[in-house]
Amino acid sequence: MAQSSLETGRPIEPPAVFVGGGETTVDISGDGTGGPNQEFVLSGALELDEPGVTIACVDTDGIDGNSDNAGGIVTDETVSDRREARQALARNDAADYLADHRGVVRTGPTNTNVNDLYVAVVTDGDGDA
Repeated sequence: MAQSSLETGRPIEPPAVFVGGGETTVDISGDGTGGPNQEFVLSGALELDEPGVTIACVDTDGIDGNSDNAGGIVTDETVSDRREARQALARNDAADYLADHRGVVRTGPTNTNVNDLYVAVVTDGDGDA
């Protein structure tokens, strides 16, 4: 929806903020570090084709999967090497990839497990939100 908003102005013209909640799931096939929120944002970063979208996803309890991170935050600049990012996802190692690209969100444990929160911010042509 965020990419569509940026490219076509639908379902809403930028600037816009999309907010969602729920619990994501991940199929574990590797032995990396991370969790579903970090995999969500890294997967989203692979879909961003141009500047103007920032995606964040965090777990309200402050712990995502087997990492000390609450989640992650990405832009179109997060993924410089798509192959490397895809390999990190295949290893379930989104936390290390995001840490290397300044994309982790770390809050520490909150002891409040309510939900996962997803936010996508779409800026207008001038970069204003």
